[in-house]
Amino acid sequence: MTAPTIERPTTAPAAPAAWLALARSTRAELRRLLRWPATWVLVGVWSALNLTFGYVFDWISYRTGESTGPADAGVRLDSLLPAAVPDVLVQGMPMFGGAIVMILGALAVGSGYGWGTWKTVLTQGPGRSTAFGGTLAALAVVVAGTVLATVGADLAMSSVVAAVEGGSGALPGLADLARSYGGGVLIMGMWTATGVLVGVLARGPALAVGLGLVWSLVVENLLRGVAAALPAIEGVTDRLPGSAAGSLAGALGAAGDTDGGAPGVLDVLSGPMATGLTAGYLVVCAVVSLLLVSRRDLS
Repeated sequence: MTAPTIERPTTAPAAPAAWLALARSTRAELRRLLRWPATWVLVGVWSALNLTFGYVFDWISYRTGESTGPADAGVRLDSLLPAAVPDVLVQGMPMFGGAIVMILGALAVGSGYGWGTWKTVLTQGPGRSTAFGGTLAALAVVVAGTVLATVGADLAMSSVVAAVEGGSGALPGLADLARSYGGGVLIMGMWTATGVLVGVLARGPALAVGLGLVWSLVVENLLRGVAAALPAIEGVTDRLPGSAAGSLAGALGAAGDTDGGAPGVLDVLSGPMATGLTAGYLVVCAVVSLLLVSRRDLS
């Protein structure tokens, strides 16, 4: 008798193959984003805005004792030292940072429609869900890296202030810094996912960027102003994406514009509710974008 032969599978299991394809798609999209000048321009603009509104104006106001730009007179040195970085980190993200990463998300997706590259990638690549999932994952990496770079820039700037002014150079607690970093990633990620959804709906970069900026900078602020006169719609405006992100920043210790801080920081929602809503908006925008790309005609 001959020994029975053992048949070996000729193909890899489907699940590992799918994850491998997603990893390759993510790596390719990440390479594209990191080589794209628009990405670095937007990150540079955000870094400049973060340092200017978070430290420069406040430092000038502290040195002169007068109001400077958005900074009111009477700025305390404690708010400019490294220990205050967890509070300062997120204060510009609900409005300025959110608008910038929304542009990034809209451009990253909308440009594919404008250039016609999505037709090639989604029809000849590993599959629509995998290819577009790689784009979402690459944007998540960019956002997480941007917030991490913001942490480093804030720590460096606050250390300079401490050295010049003779303040304490003690670093913030690791738990506080991690909590603020996580909140910053959630806020910026939500706005990025919103930009992705607008880019998918508009099928072009210019219209997507315009619609995103109008919503984040104009429409929500107008609705909150109307809600002050019409309390009946206050329950709706308090749960808009900008309100959720602003309330999350406020819960993390950021000072709002009513306290001489950054605009867009609110306290209309509790920390847990703001966190849940912001995470919910992020997931919904990402899932809806993925479904639309997977099932909608590319023409």
